[in-house]
Amino acid sequence: MICRTCAVEHGEDLPARCRICEDERQYMPPGGQLWVSVAQLGAEGQRIAVEELEPGLLDIHTVPGVGIGQRSKLVCTPAGNVLWDPPGFIDDPGVETVQSCGAVVAIVASHPHMFGVQVEWSHALGGVPVLVAEPDLEWVARHDPVIESWNGDLEVLPGLTLTQPGGHFPGSAVAHWRAGAGGRGVLLTGDTVLPNPDRSSISFMRSYPNRIPLSAAVVERVTTHLERFDFDRIYGNFADFIDSDARGILRRSADRHMGWVRGDFDHLT
Repeated sequence: MICRTCAVEHGEDLPARCRICEDERQYMPPGGQLWVSVAQLGAEGQRIAVEELEPGLLDIHTVPGVGIGQRSKLVCTPAGNVLWDPPGFIDDPGVETVQSCGAVVAIVASHPHMFGVQVEWSHALGGVPVLVAEPDLEWVARHDPVIESWNGDLEVLPGLTLTQPGGHFPGSAVAHWRAGAGGRGVLLTGDTVLPNPDRSSISFMRSYPNRIPLSAAVVERVTTHLERFDFDRIYGNFADFIDSDARGILRRSADRHMGWVRGDFDHLT
């Protein structure tokens, strides 16, 4: 079963309320807890849509949209593919499209809000590993042998490195795709760092729906962690992205955020 609000799959022993939605980073809707199955979502007209973002990178999302509505990514490399931030829904045409792009070697979520139906996707793709950051294992609501933990930096494929800057969650992860953006490098960030609608700045938050900011110290830590990598483009987990100069925008956005939470700009308020 899937929580309708966050679209994270749960095992057979359903709790009274979804723990992820009860946490201060998410929310329980006014109507209370609602559960739904993949079959029910399909009957309601839900489907998987796929579009190319750039060579070697596909956007996979649900239509009309389920749960948080993340836009998942399929990174395609000569050594295999990785499904990033898996959707909260799955259907046969979507699986066939993903399989047609080559073998998926791993499924990875940037953080627990993006777990989606990760185990269901794994089973449909032949039981590929579902990699969960060790600090966030406690949030897994559907346990299965396909789940494997990881920590630190992990080169899951040549040129595709997972890393854990933390922040939004202790294990919040980012993927660095070295060949992306025509060889200039791409970060897939989920909302560890989130591209804003202006597509020229980035947000750093503990909770996006409840507007809880991260401290200056954590923002500096996350930014410094990511500056170890070469990248020119950032894709978040929704439609907005940073097309170019992403490394510079990350630093400028971090400095702006830290200035506001320190009180540097209080004279403007």
